[in-house]
Amino acid sequence: MNKNYPVYKTTFIDDMRSLVEEAAQNFPDKTALSYKVHPSDTEVVRVSFPQWRDDVRNLGTALIAKGFREKNIALIGENSYLWCCSFFAVMAIGSVLVPIDKDLAPEYIAGIIDATGCVAAIVGKAAQQKCDGILSARPSIQAVYPVDELPQLEAEGAALFAAGDNSYYDYKIDPNRLASIVFTSGTTGKGKGVMLSQTNIGQDMTLGMYNFALTSKTLHVLPPHHTFGSTVNYVGHLSQGVEVYISSGLKHVSDEIREQQPTHLILVPAFLEVMHKKIWDGARKSGKTGLLKTMISVSNGLRKVGIDVRRKLFKSILEPFGGKLEMIICGGAKLDEEIIRTFDAIGITIMNGYGITECAPLISCNRNLYQKAGSVGLPIFDLRVRIDDPDANGEGEICVKGPNVMLGYFNNPEATAEVFDKDGFFHTGDYGRLDDEGWIYITGRKKNLIILSNGKNVYPEELEADIQKIDGVAEVVVYAGESRVNKDKEIIVAEIFPDTDALKALGVAEPQAYFEEQIKKLNAKLPPYKLVKRVKLRDTEFQKNTSRKIIRFTIDKTVD
Repeated sequence: MNKNYPVYKTTFIDDMRSLVEEAAQNFPDKTALSYKVHPSDTEVVRVSFPQWRDDVRNLGTALIAKGFREKNIALIGENSYLWCCSFFAVMAIGSVLVPIDKDLAPEYIAGIIDATGCVAAIVGKAAQQKCDGILSARPSIQAVYPVDELPQLEAEGAALFAAGDNSYYDYKIDPNRLASIVFTSGTTGKGKGVMLSQTNIGQDMTLGMYNFALTSKTLHVLPPHHTFGSTVNYVGHLSQGVEVYISSGLKHVSDEIREQQPTHLILVPAFLEVMHKKIWDGARKSGKTGLLKTMISVSNGLRKVGIDVRRKLFKSILEPFGGKLEMIICGGAKLDEEIIRTFDAIGITIMNGYGITECAPLISCNRNLYQKAGSVGLPIFDLRVRIDDPDANGEGEICVKGPNVMLGYFNNPEATAEVFDKDGFFHTGDYGRLDDEGWIYITGRKKNLIILSNGKNVYPEELEADIQKIDGVAEVVVYAGESRVNKDKEIIVAEIFPDTDALKALGVAEPQAYFEEQIKKLNAKLPPYKLVKRVKLRDTEFQKNTSRKIIRFTIDKTVD
């Protein structure tokens, strides 16, 4: 817990082409990416850094030959080795990558392609059927490449390169020009196209990696079209020589973690909440909840005197996580401190961080050996952070300025002007504060903020974190209820999706009465203006985007 311990060694990333080249030179004998062709396979395909370099170069050479340099190219589909190669190849030839969520409705995919004027599309297997009709009807699209055809395209590029075609290397990359248009997920409304340069992406990881050290192998489980999935998992990891095992999908993750034995993971809170729940559910089902709590208490006591036996003491708990998992980097939403404490107690360090698509995405992260409870960490190097219009508690909107901050919103100068102030600071839309050492603490989203008629501010995320700790709560969203009868009536509502298995284990026969009693106990600890006045139960889980974030604007907020 030494706040003055040195920064870690990192690799300076000029652009995506140089990243690939330097990684091949720096790690010639290491595995860059690994995966299974089919989830049921026993054999794992392992791609070395030099082979990955060659595949990216060959694909880029072929795309140049077909006239797609400095063009907008859509990348639609599930995570795969060829998705990764396409990500780097498109930017390496000076084209603009438009990664698109394969799970979007067809009209939204069509809208993004029309808006960005993509002239080509690379399509994964999971998206081909949906996209066939969409792409053929788009006037701008000149070519569609299913991922199954990319090896053939790479072979064409390899032949051209062998014959002396050096167009891939001869091109001078301008790292400051537009390189990628990433459409936000729009959990509170319509998404916008975030314009990122190669400098934004590369510098975000160059400067971020000074703050924390990665281990030797990770498992890539996040959606690749989001910056957390692409910038952190691919750009950050591959530049540091880390092996990235590409998951075959959510339903295979538990088996893959156990089989592939990653030494660290990059996750969003939803994954950790499930993992945490499984630990305690397993203890409860075996009647060992009390024993687990005692073991954690004893272990924590031993650690205070310099004795660390966590890997042995909690071996049976760590085995489902592969047995080698040391660290989890988590970002994307608020994470309950109890989860962090539980994992730390059994031998897995959780480094909670903060990022946003507009910042490519990393803004801050806790450090391997220095963390603060409740904080999302220290800002990355060269990023200036300030709090706009702070209240008496020092809380206000978090604003940032640095080389990782986006160029603006695509074809939306009005929206761009709204988020940049006259000093060039980007207004994140997140509320929080800084402590006297510069650590960031997130309070909530500006768009979610409940402003009462008395001027008091209620951050729903804070209440949600407390309610989530109640046994039997699977998911919860807190909002200002809208009364059909009295439009001026202010009602703070907690809408809960119950965990029916947990309620059954607790012997709860009347969920509504049970949760109302639990909320009553919570209210007793809250100031009057924060009291939850209504508990609303739902039969289905909340609608989510592919990052497992609840889409709030789809919730019916009427209460009577």
